[in-house]
Amino acid sequence: MKQLVRPLNAVPPFVIVLLFVSVLLQFSYAFRPAASFTPQALPQPPDINLLKISSFGDEIVTAKLLMLWLQSFNAQKGRFLVNQSLNYDTLLAWLTIILDLDASASYPLFSASHLYTDVADPHKQRRMLEFVYTQFFVNPAQRWRWLAYVTVIAKHRLKELPLALKYAQAISRYVDVNTPQWTREMEVFILEDMGEWEKAYTVIERLFAQHELVEPADVQFFQHELHELEIKIQRKKIGVSNEQ
Repeated sequence: MKQLVRPLNAVPPFVIVLLFVSVLLQFSYAFRPAASFTPQALPQPPDINLLKISSFGDEIVTAKLLMLWLQSFNAQKGRFLVNQSLNYDTLLAWLTIILDLDASASYPLFSASHLYTDVADPHKQRRMLEFVYTQFFVNPAQRWRWLAYVTVIAKHRLKELPLALKYAQAISRYVDVNTPQWTREMEVFILEDMGEWEKAYTVIERLFAQHELVEPADVQFFQHELHELEIKIQRKKIGVSNEQ
């Protein structure tokens, strides 16, 4: 069968015009200039007393709503801002106020220790670590886990052993026996990494004296640690390197 093909001049002119206009629109859309985008700065939080009054006695709900708002602030006009772009002074002010409204809240400290430390700026990381450290003393029994986490960050990510030791020592001195034993043992391993053999030895002796080492495996392990530390201390006294 012979195929029938209509000539171009048989196409109505308005169809050709519409086709031409649609092609122009496609090109103009594809090569349109990018829309300007200026991210909004994180505003300063309201006065804590004003927030308490406006909460009508339900400060916990207000704290949760503020935390949700703070977490979603990075999403602006379909774009997601990185945490590093935030003003950390303002961010810390928000986290502080949220915890003032709800002292039992865990998510502000989780965000501070896990999310807002995940930036490439060591100064901002330290600001968050110090915030968690300061907030730990408000309720050590509840907030030890966040300080333990930033202790690991200070040791392994920032490579700042004195800072990690400060956090580990705070945990050792202010938590009770209901917290996991490993939290009170971190101080020993950080001191060993710093080459502070005598101090590490003293801490282990204290753990034994306070009957904090009761599991047979822990007792055996730390007895071995004491023996190894004795050797290192003696080698240090006679001027022999412990790297051998």
